[in-house]
Amino acid sequence: MPQLEVDGAALTYDDEGPRDAEDVPLVFVHGWTADRHRWDHQLAHFSTGRRVIRLDLRGHGESSGAGVRTIAELARDVLALLDHLKVERFVLVGHSMGGMISQTIALLHPERVERMVLVNSIGKMAYSRGRGLLMAASTLVPYKLFIATNIQRAFAPGHPREEVREYIRASAGTPREVVMTLYGAMRAFDILDRAGEIRTPTLMVHGYHDIQLPVRQMLRMAKAYPDAVVRILDAGHELPVEKPAELTAALDAFLTVKP
Repeated sequence: MPQLEVDGAALTYDDEGPRDAEDVPLVFVHGWTADRHRWDHQLAHFSTGRRVIRLDLRGHGESSGAGVRTIAELARDVLALLDHLKVERFVLVGHSMGGMISQTIALLHPERVERMVLVNSIGKMAYSRGRGLLMAASTLVPYKLFIATNIQRAFAPGHPREEVREYIRASAGTPREVVMTLYGAMRAFDILDRAGEIRTPTLMVHGYHDIQLPVRQMLRMAKAYPDAVVRILDAGHELPVEKPAELTAALDAFLTVKP
């Protein structure tokens, strides 16, 4: 797989599909503790007709690097890759933390983002006092238990257990420093006051059973967007792998509607 050196990290990425396609490239950004393979179904579908780019964020998957402290720093990594590939304008598709990165890019460079899709993502993590204390306490348990608990909660009830175990094992391979630092970065993320500035046509797709980032938090963000379409699917927080075909169909429908 190709890699790009950016500020001490080697970012692994895929760049597939026709370069001469009429439509701008799709750029897929995965979430916390995940990797670019969350988008396998979408890559296979869309790369037959348009350019598709996805990457492993620093410290995730096959990318090296640590030391990142904020969502904005991850956004700069994505932009560095797109600049390297000479991609000026694109469609962003971000899952969970990847949606936070996507919104950051849309605020920094609205002229470059043709459309945006936010999958199980929000503009601000909001907790009741009790849940906030519980989440803070969860960081004190052994690392593998912390990972296992968070990944288990990400899937809707009834998802095949062995598949969930595979994702737990993969997530546990993400360095502890990266996981815990970005956990804090997500909790600090807040663009709600600026959401109205994002004029990019946006699709928000969310899992009805998402308890990591509940639907009500997404709807709180959606009402601030001047141009947003909302889709709710029968899934949990891991829509790209829980309902890959339904998510792909939702993306397809959104992308084919002329602005």
